[in-house]
Amino acid sequence: MKAKSTKEPVKRRPDQGHARTSTGRAEGDGVTSTRRAAFTVPGLDREDAGKVIELLSDRLRSLIDLSLTLKHIHWNLVGPNFIAVHQMLDPQHAETSTMVDELAERIATMGGSPSGVPGALVRDRTWSDYSIGRASAQAHLAALDIVYTGIIESHRRAIGLLAKLDPMSQDLLIGHTRILEQNQWFGRAHLEDAAGGLSHAGTSTESDAATKVSNRQRGVGRAR
Repeated sequence: MKAKSTKEPVKRRPDQGHARTSTGRAEGDGVTSTRRAAFTVPGLDREDAGKVIELLSDRLRSLIDLSLTLKHIHWNLVGPNFIAVHQMLDPQHAETSTMVDELAERIATMGGSPSGVPGALVRDRTWSDYSIGRASAQAHLAALDIVYTGIIESHRRAIGLLAKLDPMSQDLLIGHTRILEQNQWFGRAHLEDAAGGLSHAGTSTESDAATKVSNRQRGVGRAR
């Protein structure tokens, strides 16, 4: 009879021998993939579906970012208008979260793989983090107005591109844009004067908008 070996068997990790992806999963193990599915919606070819998925994925990133930004502002605004603005932002956050879900599901319906992980958002976005920390409600609303303007302009561009590619996806973005424009108006109403001017008029960045409003609140630059 052959003697039994006294050596411990070599333990092999389940993923050993596979390259690791950035998410820590093994490539080639059939567990996960970000590749497009072999199908899309009827009546749309896969090439056009790919273009639609790319457009919607960009808009998805912007809405995920907006959702996070709204909560950041919700937590960091201060001053006399705190409670009014604090409570105004919660419904906006809820509506934005619904938009995120609808866009992600549309991407999946078309055979895409929607991404909601922070690393992908940071990697693929074309803008920087919201730049205002603790500040007055007015300063945050002025900065948020700049954010809304950028998102709405990009949504409108995507709507134009989707007109022939996929009217159903276009319709989804049209509905979202209508809500975004109304929510921007809610914020602008706090920044508007009786003549219809905005207190941060002429600015194009979050920090400049917040600074201009803060200076007006403190009376900086006014004649003595």
